[in-house]
Amino acid sequence: MERLQKVIAHAGVASRRKAEEMIKQGKVKVNGKVETELGTKVSPNDDVEVEGVPLVKEVPVYYLLYKPRGVISSVKDDKGRKVVTDFLPEVEERIFPVGRLDYDTSGVLLLTNDGEFANLLMHPRHEIDKVYIAKTKGIPTPDQLKNLKKGVTVDGEYMKAVHSKLVSADSKKNTAIVQIILHEGKNRQVRRMFEALGYPVDKLKRERYGSITLQGMNAGDYRALKPHEVKLLRQAAEENVE
Repeated sequence: MERLQKVIAHAGVASRRKAEEMIKQGKVKVNGKVETELGTKVSPNDDVEVEGVPLVKEVPVYYLLYKPRGVISSVKDDKGRKVVTDFLPEVEERIFPVGRLDYDTSGVLLLTNDGEFANLLMHPRHEIDKVYIAKTKGIPTPDQLKNLKKGVTVDGEYMKAVHSKLVSADSKKNTAIVQIILHEGKNRQVRRMFEALGYPVDKLKRERYGSITLQGMNAGDYRALKPHEVKLLRQAAEENVE
């Protein structure tokens, strides 16, 4: 038996908090009857409807995709562009990406059908390391990289890095390879932060998400996460959520 809001969150319909609001608003039915009590528990044999739509009971699945550049972090695109789920054609469950990577950014992308797990990882206070490698046009100075840790305001939005360091520099080509670690996941954050310093990003790759890396993978490859990997991600997120 599990709490009703947890079952709704697991199905990917909404976050647990949003599910609680929907229950209180009378938008959820259990076995055909409206249920407004947050403490209600249901079993796998109970029929749950949210706003008239039955929940599909799926076994939770978790995947890692090495997202290539030029791919949309979505399950469909109205412009007909390639999306991340195109790379997992054998997966029958209705998976979706956990967060997103920009169209021109490659690297670690997690996909799941576990809505509660996804919402936990994307919680604004989860503080899971997201490690990126950026190739910049121009070579940032040590002081400028320190400024990224102090935080910069871009278009009225405050952004900061947990860590940043110069990996290598090519003075002849006037380019640099920089590692930057974020806890946030704001839209085009790495690119916008470097642009604010005057160093446009030519290439960007997310090398690590928490404990998950791309070791042994090529762009376009995917694999199922191991149970202990899912457990580590969940523990890392829960440790930092109040």
